Amino acid sequence: MKKILILYIAVFSGLASCKKLEEINVDPNRVTETHPQLQLTQIEWDAFQFNIGTSSLYAEKMLVQTDGESSGQYYKWDRSDFTAYSKMRDVTKMIEEANRINDKSYVALGKFFRAFYFLNLTLTFGDVPYSQSLQGETQEKYTPPVYDKQKDVFKGILAELKEANDLLAAENTIIAGDIIFGGSVEKWRRTINAFRLKTLMLLSKKEGDADLNIKSAFAQIVNNEPLFTSGDDDAKLVFLNQEGNRYPEFNSSSYGSGMYMDSTFIRRLQDRQDPRLFIYCTQTKNAEDAGLAIDNFAAYEGGDPAAPYSEVNTKAANGKTSKVNNRYHKDPTTEPMVLIGYTEQQLIIAEGIVRGWVSGDEVQYYNDAVKASFKFYENYAKGLGSYVSQPIATAYLARPINDLATAATTADKIEKIVMQRYLRSFLQSPWWPFFDQLRTGYPSFRRPAGVNIPFRWIYPQAEYNTNAQNVAAAIQSQFGEGNDKISSQPWWVQ
Repeated sequence: MKKILILYIAVFSGLASCKKLEEINVDPNRVTETHPQLQLTQIEWDAFQFNIGTSSLYAEKMLVQTDGESSGQYYKWDRSDFTAYSKMRDVTKMIEEANRINDKSYVALGKFFRAFYFLNLTLTFGDVPYSQSLQGETQEKYTPPVYDKQKDVFKGILAELKEANDLLAAENTIIAGDIIFGGSVEKWRRTINAFRLKTLMLLSKKEGDADLNIKSAFAQIVNNEPLFTSGDDDAKLVFLNQEGNRYPEFNSSSYGSGMYMDSTFIRRLQDRQDPRLFIYCTQTKNAEDAGLAIDNFAAYEGGDPAAPYSEVNTKAANGKTSKVNNRYHKDPTTEPMVLIGYTEQQLIIAEGIVRGWVSGDEVQYYNDAVKASFKFYENYAKGLGSYVSQPIATAYLARPINDLATAATTADKIEKIVMQRYLRSFLQSPWWPFFDQLRTGYPSFRRPAGVNIPFRWIYPQAEYNTNAQNVAAAIQSQFGEGNDKISSQPWWVQ
């Protein structure tokens, strides 16, 4: 037995001497390769819920706080974070695995999600690391990334979106792991192209920049690329009544505390006799006690977003302020989360027509968008769908305040279009109405006297600690030394 053991050790030692240590010392429980479909599912889940929550609704004048001062409501925020880079680590690995197995469909989706996250980053801060970012695992020695000019980031985003569409155009397969479209390449192309239009429209202040070629790029997409054809095509995440798969606001305690509706948001819906009011809000306690019907516009009221929160608290305590509709925090599957869909696409194209970027009937696009928004809530606002039926949508559009054909000037038309993007965005499009307001000035946001609307957020403290030279250079280049402020204007809004 002793001789056998010595022989075994000798043989094993001889084999080991022929192999590198890292080849032997592999943990079979820690895989180094995987199919990109396993990463795609989590990437989609994270992206479709990115920034979801109520924080943006204070800045966009949809909610008010009564039990403390909301920094968003009074525009007193400071720093944001680089969470998007953490999310993109998974995207980077998915692209690597896709290249390993030569599956271009996952590369294409990786480029789309990169574009999505980088767009969020550059709108939040201005210049951000782009060309040298996400290289930590491939660099032999880590070097802090430089900040790319915002214009170059936008150019990169648009290039990646085009590449994503072109790559998928050559694919004819089912994308495994896709929880949004069940693997449909065509529907992903429509999503990507709609997002291209959204990105180009964000740059409306730069339409004269020959280097960007915004108008012709917009027209090329509208005229030649696949786009959403109805609300059924929406890029939406559907929730399930299962642990870990429920609507993100389900059972949220914040809805039962000091969170109430903003009076300016409610007034805009009331002025337009917009029945989406009944979908978004509860009646005031006083109106409910008085037996007013759900579809009585007078049954709803909000708090003044420019008033001290203690004053709004008194109004709420007296039963005169509406809260968010209970369905958002009591129904685990209340409505899907739409990253981009037919309603928004049609409104973007309508604005493009008004601006002269593409030919078409802006009224038809606008009307189709509004009807699709009503249809969305007819389908998903359980027990409330009858208030937003298609005949009601048609009657809504016939009112002069809602009828795009009654707008006399280009500015009036853009205001109506942007207002509809705003009214459909409640708990659906975090921060996008805010960025549209910076871009167009619509809608106006009520605030205390002397308070200005910020243009951005301050860079994360971690950048000052670990990438000080590059962040300082970015601030100096954009705003002048020491001007990392929320009031500093980045390139895209200048």
